[in-house]
Amino acid sequence: MMSLHFEPVQTPGDQSGWSPAGARRGRSLGLSFPEQRTSRLGVNSSSGPSAGENMMAFQRPQPPFLYPAVPFTGEIQGGLEDGLQITVNGCVHPSASRFAVNLQSGFSENDIAFHFNPRFQEGGYVVCNTKQKGNWGVEERKMHMPFQKGAPFELCILVQSSHFQVTVNGSFFVQYAHRVPFSSVNAISVAGCVQLFYITFKSTRVALCQPAFTRPSSQPVRSPHKCKGRKARPPGFGSANFAPVNPGIPPMLYPNPTYPMPFFTSIPGGLYPSKSIIVTGTVLPSAQQFHINLRSGSDIAFHLNPRFNENAVVRNTQIKGSWGSEERRLPRQMPFHRGQSVAVWIMCESHCLKVAVDGQHLFEYNHRLKNLPAINNLEVAGDIQLTHVQI
Repeated sequence: MMSLHFEPVQTPGDQSGWSPAGARRGRSLGLSFPEQRTSRLGVNSSSGPSAGENMMAFQRPQPPFLYPAVPFTGEIQGGLEDGLQITVNGCVHPSASRFAVNLQSGFSENDIAFHFNPRFQEGGYVVCNTKQKGNWGVEERKMHMPFQKGAPFELCILVQSSHFQVTVNGSFFVQYAHRVPFSSVNAISVAGCVQLFYITFKSTRVALCQPAFTRPSSQPVRSPHKCKGRKARPPGFGSANFAPVNPGIPPMLYPNPTYPMPFFTSIPGGLYPSKSIIVTGTVLPSAQQFHINLRSGSDIAFHLNPRFNENAVVRNTQIKGSWGSEERRLPRQMPFHRGQSVAVWIMCESHCLKVAVDGQHLFEYNHRLKNLPAINNLEVAGDIQLTHVQI
């Protein structure tokens, strides 16, 4: 289930040059979509096995954190495992001096298995290190800066048996040999001069390990998300192809490619209670409408249709070519806006679909087609540019 929860954590600075005071925790709690007073916070899920079980390899995967506030600390459900790929997508602030991504034990900073710390001083370099019981080890420095101030980025960390393999913007950057067992890691934290769009988790045991999308190393990463102080740029690269997977194991993940529109893909195994679907994108500046459909053959089990001229979010079902009664009522103002990025989370329950937008519960939609496994196709079309799809 989806939940949102953050508590401030006071932590001391470190001699490696990073002082994450007031970091935020992102844990999965509860069994509902609670209302929140702020949007674009980290979003997590606790469906399926408990956090203590290894759910990444052969159970349902951990949903991403969407738009987490920085500084941020979030739980890695089940901890690290060989073959887990973590993708951090965001934007460096225009005036950035440094930022850090940590894979650590718990929500304190006493034990950090992998400290990845880009620093823009002295021409730019990246520090990697490990902290054990509050003490830093010997720094490993790479005198090359793959990040640009004011520019979006995609950082991928792949867990392997002997080391962490780091890819930045689709290009290999560094390997960092394990100094402590990676099995001790159960949290990720991000602090410093960055804005985050999402953090995703994917087991490469069932899907071929590769960057989220590939390009010649001379080309910069492009993102439709708006960076502070920088105009957004549309993506311009082809989609990555991932091997199809079976129901109940990690989903197909399509992070940050150029999506063909309209976009169609299958939902392996169809819907079932606790199944979640995540769609993020940027609404076009002149948008009239777009829709997200969950289809069962020629029928549309769920039609989600934001209409900007009507200032409405229409929901409906189409059976044998005939539409049912529309549902339009919302508990708050229109959550979709022209020219802005948006994250839609659809969670299947036994009796309904629960829909959250930008981390806030929006509505429930009772199932009108009851054969959930037969609802096995996703369609997105209209005036939106997709940036991330997870099914």
